[in-house]
Amino acid sequence: MTSVAVLQARTSSSRLPGKVLLPINGIPLAVLAAKRAANTGRHVIVATSSLASDDGLADTVEANGLVCFRGSLENPLERMVHALEAYSDDAIVFRLTADNVFPDGHLLDEIEEVFVQGGYEYLCCNGIEAGLPYGVSAEVTRLRHLRWALYNAVDAFDTEHVTPMIIRRFGARYFERYKSFGLGLLRCTVDNLDDYLLVQRVFKVFTDAIKVSCRDLMVELSGCAGRPVVVRASDKLVFGTAQLGLDYGVNNRSGRPDLTLAGEMLRTAVTNGVKYIDTARAYGVSEAVVGAAFKGGWEGRASVITKLSPLSECPENADLSWVRAAVDASVFESCYHLGVKTLNVVMLHRAAQLDQWSGAAWSRLIDLRQKGVITGLGCSVQSPLELQRALNEPLVSYIQLPCNLLDWRWDGVISLIEETKLARSLTIHVRSAFLQGLLMSENEENWRLAHVEEPASVHEWLSDQVSSLNRSGIADLCLAYLRALSWVDGIAVGMENAAQLTENLVLFENSHLDSTQVLKIQASRPRLAEQTLNPACWSRVER
Repeated sequence: MTSVAVLQARTSSSRLPGKVLLPINGIPLAVLAAKRAANTGRHVIVATSSLASDDGLADTVEANGLVCFRGSLENPLERMVHALEAYSDDAIVFRLTADNVFPDGHLLDEIEEVFVQGGYEYLCCNGIEAGLPYGVSAEVTRLRHLRWALYNAVDAFDTEHVTPMIIRRFGARYFERYKSFGLGLLRCTVDNLDDYLLVQRVFKVFTDAIKVSCRDLMVELSGCAGRPVVVRASDKLVFGTAQLGLDYGVNNRSGRPDLTLAGEMLRTAVTNGVKYIDTARAYGVSEAVVGAAFKGGWEGRASVITKLSPLSECPENADLSWVRAAVDASVFESCYHLGVKTLNVVMLHRAAQLDQWSGAAWSRLIDLRQKGVITGLGCSVQSPLELQRALNEPLVSYIQLPCNLLDWRWDGVISLIEETKLARSLTIHVRSAFLQGLLMSENEENWRLAHVEEPASVHEWLSDQVSSLNRSGIADLCLAYLRALSWVDGIAVGMENAAQLTENLVLFENSHLDSTQVLKIQASRPRLAEQTLNPACWSRVER
């Protein structure tokens, strides 16, 4: 049975220019990836573009005794199909990329065995789903499916990414032989300078970079410094950055971390699977801190949600052109400080901004979304009434709201959230999981400032729940409760030091409550006043 691998490679790279020619143990990256894939005898074709900028790559590949095919820059699917013109429809085809040098011929042989024995039409080995590091990646299908996709493709996305049509046709199946390894949060692709230095460090341990097994490389990688703290991705943890830009929170004792520490915290969070970073124009210097942390190739590793300026300087009777200019200023300041041309998500800082100034601020954000300056729009809400108003806006695809295990206010609108999610894309993030730290505070004065006259009864209830539900503490209880709510997609948690980050990563790896336990909490929880559940009503609090 014929089996061939096509290694896609380009010299240009927005994050690490010329990366495919960088040496690992003296061997250019693209050459190493190709020779490792061929080390059990499989035929490998390196496919690059016909542009002059890829001449050096093509010359290097051919000088190392490898086959190089050159084709369309804009249509990688066409390039791959034309590179395989001499093969029959039944040929088994692996798709590899030059920035992933860990896969070797032995791994491809195993993937092919599963592919054939399972009678699959498509199989993928990639990251968490396979239990292997991100970068131990390969796709396999039949050549006839690639030819079918090229013939039928009308969308540039399908031709650029090669296999989406095949996946939609046959479904995404994953190579899971080593899923139990639990290495899915490790990273060995070469996308930025940090990646390259890490991969280079791993290979330096071995004398033969071509023949060393993928498994030995993974073992060495798992022992490197900076590896993830957890095994399972902390994908529901949203990194709240108010503490990175301000001295914030009733329990904040260490103050704002310096730029170096803040950057290390953010990158550690992303390394451990955090998908969202939450910031705002009003959070002091937090946008600049996030922008600095994600320079040098970390861009795009997580989605950054920022919030429009509160626009408190705009009077209610402000001229609409003045309001639009203020929105533009806020948005472009966010772009500047985050170091991006397009913002992932911009939320209104207050739900009132949907209607203030005859809707001019919201209308301007919609304009900027249409111009490609913003990808997604959202709204931060404070009450169920504001939530209902936000859900009525069809372009609101992200909503953030305050919620904790003592907050009964949202019970009546959960069905509305669930109905809206069925009708359109909607992501719900909750904040204030610890009620701005109050739930873990032992300072009775803090509780009295929040209008709780008998905090001892609340403390007793919290302690009873921790004990009866076998949780490690109040923080674990609070997070386990929110993570169990099906309508909650993420929980924004602020952290001011590395120890808090590590603690939260571990807590998010714990099991969440089951439905019976959630109902038990909701039935027995003390009923706090609305002015307690809304920190804006507290007598005095750092916000």
